[in-house]
Amino acid sequence: MSIFANKQCEANTTLLTEDELQNHLKEISPEWQLADDHKSISRTFKLKNYYDTMAFVNVVAMVAHRQDHHPEITVTYNTCRVVFSTHSVDGLSLNDFICAAKVDGTLKI
Repeated sequence: MSIFANKQCEANTTLLTEDELQNHLKEISPEWQLADDHKSISRTFKLKNYYDTMAFVNVVAMVAHRQDHHPEITVTYNTCRVVFSTHSVDGLSLNDFICAAKVDGTLKI
């Protein structure tokens, strides 16, 4: 389990350094990738069918709502791409890794 899974997002967050980014990436699934010139992390989830994809989207939405930290979500028939970024810091914050860990945790239920 990720060290971030039991943490909660905070409103007053700061931009992570490159060293922090690299360390935090080690604490979430290796399928999360740095994107947008290190301003976001993204992961594409492959699901069985449209119904499972939409159910997964709803779980991601629940995580986002509870953390008050909302990702960009792209949905196709059997894939869901989730992108986290913190707009208030114009890049990545601890909140992005907390939410990524929580989304990963939903896959283990």
